[in-house]
Amino acid sequence: MVRSHLPWPLRMAFGAVVLGFSAAIALWAFEFGREIAGLDHGAKQELARLRGEVSRLTSENEQAKSLSNTAESLVRTERAAQERLAQQVRQLEAESQRLRNDLGFFERLMPAAQGDGLQVRGLMAEPGEAAGRLRYQMLVMQRGRNAPEFSGRYELLLSGQLDGKPWTLASAGGAKPLSLKQYARVEGTVEYPAAAVIKAVQARVIDAKGTVLATHNVKL
Repeated sequence: MVRSHLPWPLRMAFGAVVLGFSAAIALWAFEFGREIAGLDHGAKQELARLRGEVSRLTSENEQAKSLSNTAESLVRTERAAQERLAQQVRQLEAESQRLRNDLGFFERLMPAAQGDGLQVRGLMAEPGEAAGRLRYQMLVMQRGRNAPEFSGRYELLLSGQLDGKPWTLASAGGAKPLSLKQYARVEGTVEYPAAAVIKAVQARVIDAKGTVLATHNVKL
């Protein structure tokens, strides 16, 4: 048997070289691993930061959408309210114009009266469909500028004949309430004995003190 024999100094040197080479490889592997681990940790931190930023932006976007929806709802509500107000204004203007037209129509139909104050105009009376009932309508006006609102009463007085004798009758139930600023159209019915013959009707406007302020007569 032939064996190679190296001196122990050479063997120790060779072992030292092998150990140094192994240590260098181990150190390189350790440093490389640290670099990889460091990069992965930084990437995780960046990913976490980006996720947080996305979450924040998503939350702000939702808040912006909510504010936009609220503002749009308020705009729609305001527009609807404006349309309702505009419609009410148009209705009021139409009603005011109708009242002015009615007043002008009545004033053209009836003869002009002189002076200011309360006036009864356009009194009309005719027998109703049932016997012993009289239908009437009239216009009560208050002339003059800045006239205060009137609050009082009105009544009708019927006169004629009953059983061949003179006969008069005040409206049943007494005077009726009346209030107006410029004018009021009054209408209704009065009951009377069916055998009576009505020849004239008088309308009277009375204030709160019982003073007769205006009268109007019409013959049947």
